Amino acid sequence: MLPTIFQQAVPILKKLEKAGFEAYFVGGSVRDHLLGRTINDVDIATSAYPEEVKAIFHRTIDLGIEHGTVLVLEEGREYEITTFRSESSYTDYRRPDKVEFIRSLDGDLKRRDFTMNSMAMNCDGTIMDPYHGKEDIHNRLIRTVGSPEMRFTEDALRMMRAVRFVSQLGFSLESSTLISLREHSRLLEHIAVERKTMEFEKILAGLWKQKGLKLLVDTHLYKELPYLGGYGAQLKALADLPGLDTLNKDQAWLLLLTYIGEVDVQGFLKGWRLPSKMIRVRSKELDILKERKTGWTKTLLYRAGLEVALNVEKVYGCLEPSSDFSVERVMEQYRNLAISSRQELDVTGTDLMAWADQKGGPWVKERLLEIESAIINETIPNDKEEIRRWLTECNRL
Repeated sequence: MLPTIFQQAVPILKKLEKAGFEAYFVGGSVRDHLLGRTINDVDIATSAYPEEVKAIFHRTIDLGIEHGTVLVLEEGREYEITTFRSESSYTDYRRPDKVEFIRSLDGDLKRRDFTMNSMAMNCDGTIMDPYHGKEDIHNRLIRTVGSPEMRFTEDALRMMRAVRFVSQLGFSLESSTLISLREHSRLLEHIAVERKTMEFEKILAGLWKQKGLKLLVDTHLYKELPYLGGYGAQLKALADLPGLDTLNKDQAWLLLLTYIGEVDVQGFLKGWRLPSKMIRVRSKELDILKERKTGWTKTLLYRAGLEVALNVEKVYGCLEPSSDFSVERVMEQYRNLAISSRQELDVTGTDLMAWADQKGGPWVKERLLEIESAIINETIPNDKEEIRRWLTECNRL
């Protein structure tokens, strides 16, 4: 029986078929179905042209109609339906100069990147596999559809996608595909930074990121990534770390920053067009990691916050596998902190001004910092009267 996500979409295929057209599930959802992986959405390809699709369904949006894609809204769900198409030359190494709508499924499948992504499945679960994707999945191989040179010179981002699939699936590259990737790696310079970053982050998120990063080095693709051109040796050493595959994407970024050495972290990450919040958090983690090497203190844990502390501890364990690191212990130590944020203080700046009978000023912030530190280090409890007594005894009021 087909997974629920396919069953929900079967009526879409049947409507298209009833109108006299072919319709199939295609691409990654079919691949992941065969692999037993979680499927988040399905793509549908059809012999119906965009205007014909719009005539069949009442609610549609022209999502990318120039490329044959119509968004269909049906039963509270959204489905991307794309017309079978063939593509002309790619002068910018990324997108076809011209798209031609066709009626042939095989003509549509042969333009796709890898055999495992070039299968189609009908509503009965029968799979059309003209390029032997099932066999390559069985053999855990990533192979281009047709000439790898043609596929990579058409769209150079496919080379990063190949590495990404290695990292996500643990597959290996078929020999001619690997050779061609090495030979054409410099074409990646034509691809926008944002697109390269998106694929690189997926590589860092993969369960086999060790294989993926080694492949980036082996094929010299890393030289076409932002600011990494001079760090081949560091990337190779990083990829050899046995605990690398246990890290999530954010932790892998932090580990990478430790391996590239003393650089302008803010500038390095901005060069990847990463979000400002992500840049701030990675920079903070890097600073905390440097201090963590001498051990966690209550103050350091408090300053880090739980999420940062856990990321730092995981990376520290990867860097120092023989050390006494423990994510569980860090969680317990953090839970045992007297407070986890300044908002939890049982005293405010207004209280301090009232007790001292003084107007506000820099002294208020200074006293709050002193109180915060004293509570974190358990010099005093987080109790308003105890805090006032401590301030009075220490001549802080």
